[in-house]
Amino acid sequence: MKIGMISLGCDKNRVDSENMLYLLQSAGHTLVDDAKEAEIIIINTCAFIDEAKKETINTVLEMSKLKEQNLQKLVVTGCFAQRYRSNVNFPEVDLFLDIAEEKDIVHHIDTLIGTKANAEKTYAKGRVLTTPAHYAYLKIADGCNNACSYCAIPSIRGKYISTPIEELVSQAKDLLEQGVKELILVAQDTTNYGIDLYKERKLLDLLKELVKLDFWKIRILYTYPELIDNELLTFINKEDKIAKYLDIPMQHIDDNILKKMNRRSSQSSLITLVKNIRENFADISIRSTFIVGFPYESKSEYKNLEKFIDGTFDYAGFFIYSPEEGTKAYGYGKRANSLTCKIRKNLLEKNSKQTTILRQQKYINTICQVIYEGIDYERQCFFGRTEYQAPQVDTKVYFTSDFPLDIGNIYNVYIEKADFNLYGKTVK
Repeated sequence: MKIGMISLGCDKNRVDSENMLYLLQSAGHTLVDDAKEAEIIIINTCAFIDEAKKETINTVLEMSKLKEQNLQKLVVTGCFAQRYRSNVNFPEVDLFLDIAEEKDIVHHIDTLIGTKANAEKTYAKGRVLTTPAHYAYLKIADGCNNACSYCAIPSIRGKYISTPIEELVSQAKDLLEQGVKELILVAQDTTNYGIDLYKERKLLDLLKELVKLDFWKIRILYTYPELIDNELLTFINKEDKIAKYLDIPMQHIDDNILKKMNRRSSQSSLITLVKNIRENFADISIRSTFIVGFPYESKSEYKNLEKFIDGTFDYAGFFIYSPEEGTKAYGYGKRANSLTCKIRKNLLEKNSKQTTILRQQKYINTICQVIYEGIDYERQCFFGRTEYQAPQVDTKVYFTSDFPLDIGNIYNVYIEKADFNLYGKTVK
């Protein structure tokens, strides 16, 4: 059968989609990029916040229209299916699959269409990359134990489950053989890696094994602030193959809000962490995320967050609080109205952008290694990223070159100017 996959939500979900694609391809199915050509479409869904749920519903309805053409079956899996399959009326969907059933995707598809795959291929291990060929995500764990009061992930994905180090190294080697140059580590909480398997946190041990492989850079996302210590920071700072970049989801700064969020950090500990990185590990760029409009967030508590954001982060993302049924915060009391939340979010984004612009100035008149990713035809130049910029969420480097370039290769770029992005030209 011709099968198309639509992967919604986070990069962890993307890895699950890539695993399923490999299983289906190994079993003899044909993978297609164009949904109009597909006989079966699988939608791997997200259900983290309201916007994600709306995106899932809209995607299902949009894809179901293709049943008037080539489409025969529509399958929904992922977090939305896990969370809502028993209480949604979706006649457009032919099959809902729980997350645990994804590993048996070939069997479920064959049952749905009345065929039987080669049993030896049904449990093949591998990935069909859906990212550009030069970078890939390595999901080091699934689930979460943190029990943040606003988050439904533990109830959807279950307890934290780490993948053994040797298996992750094997996956990384496979990705390296496919031409991946940048390996991006992801989990709901990467700093907690190994706590279930080894009874102690083993992120540093994993990194020490991965840096033995010939990647350009290894990037670490979603590091929880209370688990970042000087040993980890020193390793990142000194090891050339580790990107000088940390994604640290802090969510808020005010102690009252952090307590209601059931976060383990405090205002003083977060300020101390940022100060430590800036003073002792200055080459590491910091990205963080924050929730605006959490229940009981007063004007003064918001102002506390606004003050903290000002001038602090290289990059930051902001989200308006989404009440999720089944979470502790769902039953919390009064929160700011939607207009106030939008105003607060917009102001934080504006201030954060100005901070990014200011922090970008340090790269002017320096030479940065840039991984070349494509051509911006409107700007009439090439674009890529440094190790200080993650794909899809951060800024870019726009540059010119006097010699031919190959996408996915790394080039030295002399940075001539900076605003929200960096601008320069290649040098040999």
